[in-house]
Amino acid sequence: MQVIEKPADGLKRAFNVVVPTAAIEEKVNERLNEVGQQVRLPGFRPGKVPMNLLKKRFGEAVRGEVLEKTIDESTQAALSEKALKPAVQPKVELVKFEEGQDLEFSVQLEVLPEISSDVGAIDLTRPTAAVSDDEMNKALEGVQRTKATAEKVERAAGKGDVVFADFVGRMAGEVFQGGTMQDALIEIGSNNFIPGFEDQLLGTKAGDKKTVKVTFPADYGSAPHLAGKDAEFEVDVKEIRELKLPALDDELAKSIGDTGIDALKERLRAYLQQNHDGASRQRVKRQLLDKLAESHKFQVPQGLVDIEFESIWRQMEQVTRGGQVDPEDAGKSEDELKKEYRDIAERRVRLGLLLSEIGQKAGVVISPEDLKSAIVQEAMRYPGQEAQVVDYYQRNPQALEAFRAPLFEEKVVDHLISKANVTDKPVTIEELLKEDDEI
Repeated sequence: MQVIEKPADGLKRAFNVVVPTAAIEEKVNERLNEVGQQVRLPGFRPGKVPMNLLKKRFGEAVRGEVLEKTIDESTQAALSEKALKPAVQPKVELVKFEEGQDLEFSVQLEVLPEISSDVGAIDLTRPTAAVSDDEMNKALEGVQRTKATAEKVERAAGKGDVVFADFVGRMAGEVFQGGTMQDALIEIGSNNFIPGFEDQLLGTKAGDKKTVKVTFPADYGSAPHLAGKDAEFEVDVKEIRELKLPALDDELAKSIGDTGIDALKERLRAYLQQNHDGASRQRVKRQLLDKLAESHKFQVPQGLVDIEFESIWRQMEQVTRGGQVDPEDAGKSEDELKKEYRDIAERRVRLGLLLSEIGQKAGVVISPEDLKSAIVQEAMRYPGQEAQVVDYYQRNPQALEAFRAPLFEEKVVDHLISKANVTDKPVTIEELLKEDDEI
């Protein structure tokens, strides 16, 4: 086998491979002999079929089989000989192959870049938020509401009351889909309905008919076709009900599985703090990735960028078809959007390659226990179907492998955070959840 290299172009590599015809013919004959041991032809015992007849009957098929196998094996041998690590599947094209002549084919590929795993000293600020009394009170009230009752009252509706009603919605005088409901329970002040809807029911009584005028929010995600539009609802009030919350005591706590009110409070506080800590880690991770992206500007394989960009663009098109356009993207041309999303794709690929290199050098591994934990976390997203989810992944190892890459990334991020200079900064929960990084 002869490998003829062509000049390198960045991460692109190209070479031709020439395999002598003698080697091809030898493999063809070997394979025909194997076929001859198995095939049954009239007038011949197995293993006694003449070679000329085997070539006539099976030569073309065997030659094609040998060609495919030879190209694959020769390509892998050439990559190994040149110590090339393909970023994506190499492109292989047949240049020349005729019986009695050498086989020649071309290979084009992009290789993985050389990456330094030395990230240097990294300074990070970790926002931390303790659970406030206000958060605890809201969480406890939420528990009370799960056991609340609503009693009919003969008075005008006030904030916190429930209006039991029917309503019909119209736009420009026409009833619209999704705007009609029977026996609706509308809690005034819950903000579960369109902004302004609940407030206009304040002071209504049983038997009242009320016209409620609202404008759907511009970012109304549940029904994008209604976003930003004016509507009128004819509301027929049937009853006013007063919410009765149960006492915040041991009896309430035991009704939802806790041993007492103190145990309930402890569980709620731990849950809220876990959420805060998760948000804090996400902020630190974002800082870390930004710093890594700024300090590592190596060239990345465009084949990988193409794959990532196509995935992002498909998701964007699906969201757009659903009417959920990001306000920041509104008014931008397709070319502008593609440029922005391609930049995002390139950043993701670069960070993915960098984290992979860092993780390998640091000896980060994904254990069977890590994968089992991932299955449990995934199953918890489907209440009542946990057993089915676990069973699915246990029976589908390939599906389970989908967890490996994100788990590996998170482990590498934890490794880097543990090595960084991290300064804790106490903040409020509102500051912690801000999109803006400057807190």
